[in-house]
Amino acid sequence: FDLVLHRARMMQNQIEAMTGDLAAYATGLRARVRLMANTAATAELLREILPTFLVAHPGIDIELDERPSHEIAQAVASGAADLGIAATWAGLAHLEQKPFFIDRLVVIAARNRPGLEGRTVNLTELLGESFVGLSTGHALQEHIARQAARLGGHLHVRIRVPGLDNVCRLVAQGAGIAIVPESAARRSARSLRRLRLTDDWATRQLNLCARRFDDLTPQAKLLAAALA
Repeated sequence: FDLVLHRARMMQNQIEAMTGDLAAYATGLRARVRLMANTAATAELLREILPTFLVAHPGIDIELDERPSHEIAQAVASGAADLGIAATWAGLAHLEQKPFFIDRLVVIAARNRPGLEGRTVNLTELLGESFVGLSTGHALQEHIARQAARLGGHLHVRIRVPGLDNVCRLVAQGAGIAIVPESAARRSARSLRRLRLTDDWATRQLNLCARRFDDLTPQAKLLAAALA
């Protein structure tokens, strides 16, 4: 009986909390902003920008969704997202844009790994290598896989793990090579060797986008200002 009573109280507390949240949104005391970003942008956002914003604006909640750039462009255009951060190649011309940052993809390998000599490499040269990849569904991994398919090949991914830091950690221990944003490689520079990826698609301008920045809610405008 005590266990049943305890569960009933927990459910009541959850219902009261949800009711309170809904009331706060209805009265304008809280607001939620829907933000979509690709893998590289998400990693940058979570390092400092979003934590700082959330602390400074306790009444604003953010729904962050990681997606490939082409899906972000579609979502922002359709109104499924308030703001997006995507690569310009994804077709953002119909959206208003502001620069976010330049994302350069690099190849990383363990410092003591033989082969891959030199400072540059292209994807064609890597198709026979063993990779450490991001978990299925990650925007960056899908982007790289599409580029390999364009070349008529595929990546041999030995293991897929969540998060760029985990990818860098496994590569440093010799589990394989990987393609990651340069910013992620720099954070693990002591344990990794880095090669510039020369393919055109490996350097991407990432832009913040919206249907119209002037039409955003006040809360979304605050977030846009922090991101731009």
